[in-house]
Amino acid sequence: MTQPFPSRPLPALLVLSACLLAACGEQTDTAPSAASAGGVPAMDAPLIVRLGHVAPLTGPQAHLGKDNENGARLAIDDLNAEGFQIGDKPARFELLGEDDQADPRQGTTVAQKLADSRVNAVIGHLNSGTTIPASRVYHDAGIVQVSPSATNPQYTRQGYAGAFRVFADDVQQGGALGAFAMKNLNARRIAIIDDRTAYGQGLADEFEKAAKAAGAEIVTREYTTDKATDFAAILTKVKSTSADLLFYGGMDTQAGPMARQLKTLNLGIPMLFGDGGCTVEFHKLAGEGAEGHYCSLPGVPLEKMAGGTAFRDRYKAKFNTDIQLYAPYAYDAVRVVAEAMRKAGSTDRMKFLPELEQINYPGLTAQITFDEKGDIKNGAVTLYQAKAGAWSPLETMGGDATP
Repeated sequence: MTQPFPSRPLPALLVLSACLLAACGEQTDTAPSAASAGGVPAMDAPLIVRLGHVAPLTGPQAHLGKDNENGARLAIDDLNAEGFQIGDKPARFELLGEDDQADPRQGTTVAQKLADSRVNAVIGHLNSGTTIPASRVYHDAGIVQVSPSATNPQYTRQGYAGAFRVFADDVQQGGALGAFAMKNLNARRIAIIDDRTAYGQGLADEFEKAAKAAGAEIVTREYTTDKATDFAAILTKVKSTSADLLFYGGMDTQAGPMARQLKTLNLGIPMLFGDGGCTVEFHKLAGEGAEGHYCSLPGVPLEKMAGGTAFRDRYKAKFNTDIQLYAPYAYDAVRVVAEAMRKAGSTDRMKFLPELEQINYPGLTAQITFDEKGDIKNGAVTLYQAKAGAWSPLETMGGDATP
């Protein structure tokens, strides 16, 4: 039976010692590996590394989930093409993709499925609302989990030794949004709407704290759901408050229609929201209502990432679509796990975990190092404005100018 990880902040040496005493490290180095044809001994066959990936692949957020999966698959393809080695064996990476439908209950179901499949690590989930409950399953199964997109702080504050993220969290993002609203937009009377999900409400809470601390007045706080499409009643109430800015905590599937209806009702105020709405899809959903609104996205603009333009072109050539949002971070999540395995010379979770904890990896999106909670250090946040059907970068806060 797979042993659970200890909780942070146990030192890595104690983690390794506990595992050796329980003989739990023997399982993953003996993951199935196929011998080649012609009677070549199995010991000369590639070491099969099985990585789980979870995101919504059906439903209204499928475009974002597929974007994550594409980023992970591109990393898998690159590793296999490079002839990546772990220890003295060539490694063959495989991706086991699962659909959590952005639903917490489905998220734990597929998490258990991956745990039962004895994957070597998991990339995901996309949403905070699925990532957080699934993280308990992975922790109990002793599986490393690296999320490329879940931003709610709770994910890495549960003390789970195997939980990491390669993306700035909502504390960082909410603070940047609050500062931007006051300093750049000169907002003083702010209305807030959120979708009641772990992501949307969490980001709205952090934004409200930062905005209030900077002297803003929150004139109303309203709620919707991540399934809603009609916001006329809420926006009419916002209009009555004489707000000069509307902050929305949620995804593009609501932010787009909300922006469209904002224009129809002639509110005449800008919207500001986080990464969940900062997508290509937002412009399609909002139509003419997209122009002039603002969003934030953890990290630096793709064009400023080391190799970002080349990555964009390779992605488009392979998948015949544009990057939506998180694909570069899913790519880095795979690569950083592979690098930890390479450094450890093993796919044994308890052997490569200490290497992941102290990794210093020049990723596509940033120089990736983790703090004691498993969060990326010095996470940057970039603000954008909608102009002529695209997101135009305005300012980057925190982090480094380049990876």
